[in-house]
Amino acid sequence: MKSTEIPAWWLFRGDQRTDGAPSFQLPAPPPWRSFDKDGRKRRGRVYRAGSQEKWMVNAALYLRRPLLVTGRPGTGKSSLAFAVAEELGLGDVLQWPITTRTTLKDGLYHYDAIGRLQDASLAQALPRPEDAATPRAPTERFGDIGRFLRLGPLGTALLPENRSRPRVLLIDELDKCDVDLPNDLLHLFEEGEFEIPELRRLPNEQQYQTVKVLLHDTDDRAPVERGKVRAAAFPFVVMTSNQEREFSPAFMRRCLHLELQPPTIDELVEIVRRHFELADETARKGRVGKLIEQFVNKRDDGALLATDQLLNAVHMLLADLDVEDSELRERLFHPLGYA
Repeated sequence: MKSTEIPAWWLFRGDQRTDGAPSFQLPAPPPWRSFDKDGRKRRGRVYRAGSQEKWMVNAALYLRRPLLVTGRPGTGKSSLAFAVAEELGLGDVLQWPITTRTTLKDGLYHYDAIGRLQDASLAQALPRPEDAATPRAPTERFGDIGRFLRLGPLGTALLPENRSRPRVLLIDELDKCDVDLPNDLLHLFEEGEFEIPELRRLPNEQQYQTVKVLLHDTDDRAPVERGKVRAAAFPFVVMTSNQEREFSPAFMRRCLHLELQPPTIDELVEIVRRHFELADETARKGRVGKLIEQFVNKRDDGALLATDQLLNAVHMLLADLDVEDSELRERLFHPLGYA
């Protein structure tokens, strides 16, 4: 392609011409970039589990232990949690993305103290139809605290809802966390319970012994007895790590460890085939097969590449969008680093 030519598939041409703006329509996204509920479920349906993944997932399910999944970016660490939830019918995956500022409390619950104070002040200011000398009921004086308590992804996963069908919790990129978080998780992994101090401090009256709090992923509410959440069955926990740090022996003792290797060329063919619903022959040969081979050759030369870079290129190839142009292909296969 000559540098002066404008490819027909370009949407943005950079020439400030707006004559086509009224008719502009964005093409359909790649299948894995659909953000509706079905798109998230599809992430689990297209995942290809290898032998070691199957062994370790089943061991973690039987032993009720968290599964620490390590490996290079793009090896499918996070998708494993979605595959387990989809195949076993365990509902939506509870996701807890980790940053350097994340604390254990972020995963357990959030208490909106300011919102509750404003609500209580408003209730006191409203006129009352009954005799003003009548003392306010306890629920009027203290308010419905459950409306201002929302469990986090970890707290929701530990709810004692169903002993035989636990929730799936994805703790993503744990290696980015503060140094204290893995140690703070030790008690949770061992005991499967935690306290909510704001509930423990409530008056010792019958109506406060059970409080219904909000869940992380919906506005449904679940009862918490005497300020303590205690799991009936330990959730299936997948923790991912890009191996940017090491974890203590005490932490590793409470986990099962699965290290994912970059997919082989045959595994990449299967991944591409599933994502784009291609026949095996189409994914192995012709233009798609050649693109997969170029990706593997560059990766084997030491470039750190992620599988979704290959999927991006295949999506453009199947849409006839000039991906076979060497310049565009090199940009799509831009190394994330070098091994």
